[in-house]
Amino acid sequence: MSSQMTVIIAGIVLVVAIVVALVIMRRGDSRFTYDTQHGTAPRATEGEGNTAATAFKGRFSILTTGVGAIFAALAVKLWGMQMVSSDYYEKQANSNQTRTVTTPAVRGRILDRNGVALVQNRPSLAVAAYRDLAEDEVLVRHLANVLGMPYVAVLRNIQDNSEGAQSLHTIATDVRRSTVAYIQEHAGEFPGVKIAERTERQYPYGETACHILGYTGTITSEQLEAQNKKTSGDDASAGRITYQSGDIVGQAGVESYYENLLQGIRGEQTVKVDASGNVTGQAGAVPAKAGSDIKLTLDLKIQQACETALASAIELAKTTGYSNAGNGAVVCLDPNNGEILGMASEPKFDPSVFIGGVSNDVWTELNDDKGSHPLLNRAISGQYMSASTIKPLSALAGLEFGTYTSTQTTNCTGYWTGLGKAWGKRCWLTSGHGTMTLQSGIANSCDPVFYDMGKAFFYDEQHSEGLQEVFRRWGLGKTCGIDLPSEGAGRIPDAEWKESYFTDASAEDRKWNAGDMTNIAIGQGDILVTPLQMACAYMGLANGGKQYVPHVFLSAVSRDGDGDAYKYNGKGKKKRLEAKINSDSDLTLVRNGMHDVIYTASTSLAAHFGTLTPQVYGKSGTGEKSGEDEYAWFCAYAPADDPKYVIATVLEQGGGGSDTAMHVVRDVLGVIYDEPDTSSASGDSSVR
Repeated sequence: MSSQMTVIIAGIVLVVAIVVALVIMRRGDSRFTYDTQHGTAPRATEGEGNTAATAFKGRFSILTTGVGAIFAALAVKLWGMQMVSSDYYEKQANSNQTRTVTTPAVRGRILDRNGVALVQNRPSLAVAAYRDLAEDEVLVRHLANVLGMPYVAVLRNIQDNSEGAQSLHTIATDVRRSTVAYIQEHAGEFPGVKIAERTERQYPYGETACHILGYTGTITSEQLEAQNKKTSGDDASAGRITYQSGDIVGQAGVESYYENLLQGIRGEQTVKVDASGNVTGQAGAVPAKAGSDIKLTLDLKIQQACETALASAIELAKTTGYSNAGNGAVVCLDPNNGEILGMASEPKFDPSVFIGGVSNDVWTELNDDKGSHPLLNRAISGQYMSASTIKPLSALAGLEFGTYTSTQTTNCTGYWTGLGKAWGKRCWLTSGHGTMTLQSGIANSCDPVFYDMGKAFFYDEQHSEGLQEVFRRWGLGKTCGIDLPSEGAGRIPDAEWKESYFTDASAEDRKWNAGDMTNIAIGQGDILVTPLQMACAYMGLANGGKQYVPHVFLSAVSRDGDGDAYKYNGKGKKKRLEAKINSDSDLTLVRNGMHDVIYTASTSLAAHFGTLTPQVYGKSGTGEKSGEDEYAWFCAYAPADDPKYVIATVLEQGGGGSDTAMHVVRDVLGVIYDEPDTSSASGDSSVR
């Protein structure tokens, strides 16, 4: 008999009982009786008036009515619970018996432009259990012995609720198959212990492209708080992934930037629980959906060439007297669309150390201020003086505003006194270059040519900051917009910046002066750029001023693996800017100077690049920083008549740009064109 029918019968019986009781009480409530033996006159049975018996009967009647009303109310309530709201209460009861827990989804792979897996997933066997296993100390100790783990560690993992109270708690990952086989063969000794299949990130090429790929890790409390603040009251949050404590998310690089694509959709598992919340069984399940595979613009061959060339140049610097060399970066991109073909930063790190959680010792080592900060992607976050690599832009500014014409000359004696002997400045070639034009000044990197230009800008009342205007027009002083986290913006200093930056200095010292302008004209002083910014600037030089937004994302792969579901910006490229150039002749002069850097001014550079089939235009640079060795720069593009590659590189404390940094560019191009550098010529210090 159903519970609803039982309620109906009980209700009927209760109503009948109440009615019968009321009838009986009504019949017995008469105050008088008739004496049939002595006449028909009525006589009070208990005497006249309100006797004790009469009062009692009245009170009993009221009590009976009250009790009946209470029972009637209960009957109505019971009727409502069973007949009207039965579905609601049944749902509530079932919810107290079950819980819904989530199951992780497989992350998407990260591929190079040719489909080679740079990051993939490998299967991993894990030992897991529900939290109530912690109550069995003997079993936990036995399991710890089998796994070869400390008892405390096993117990802590079982009690860890970061994966959810009713979820399986991971005790150990990457468990050996022999251990798994033992647990399965002796299942009776391990009640409640489960073998779960997991996936772990795998990096087939080790440290290759580590700064671009990034790494994953458990979501932090700060990230969860930020998510909650962002989604509270936000109608758009319905389409976002909602994370929970214990989730694995991207923490750096592409893994972080494209988290929404790589992160799959979690599955759901319904489990049965007892009154204490311990899992007693499983019900239905919704399978998880894997994340999307994505292709990067990287070409593994070029990426490896960038890393090898950078490491080799650093070693060369060390063997030629620059013992502090060790850090640096290189960027190789396609000037026709902004695609990053290769990007390397030294030193590197192993992203696999973050799998399963990085240890405190390793994390301290990676972030120690006394170390070289291997987690820093110097290609986009390292900010340096540009050195002489900025001189082509300075030349365009001088030609546009007339502060240095194409026919103007400077007599370089090795020491420039344009601001007075007290403020004299040396050229890097202390013996002097002799008479220099703007084109030969670029080719030989003659500093006094650009000192004259900087001085002229300072005293030009109409265009006193024309130099900064051109630098900004070409994209310096702001981020390039690359799809990687933590890009640096650099700095283009001017009078306003100096006034606000040096707050502790005197008013006189905070004023912008001619020396400041001559410094930035040669890429020194307070100017800061990133290697990526210089690569973009040379992209513009190759394209007649046009720059595309640099990017590492190529496409999202269709789930069926056939073709691409989405390309970067829908069509594969996105225009960043198009810098105005005063005239074609100005650009021709600058390009001719960059040609002469490679093939005319230096016999060493000509020997190395002369063995390449395509013609290369470029500029070297050697930066100075107080208390440190020189910083080596080299930027170039090729082929000169149909540019397909732009390369920019910097070596911290690596010496002269034409001595060490140029080898990075030459070696990368050598791999691209399969024409390795066969020259043994050493730097002749003709250009810097």
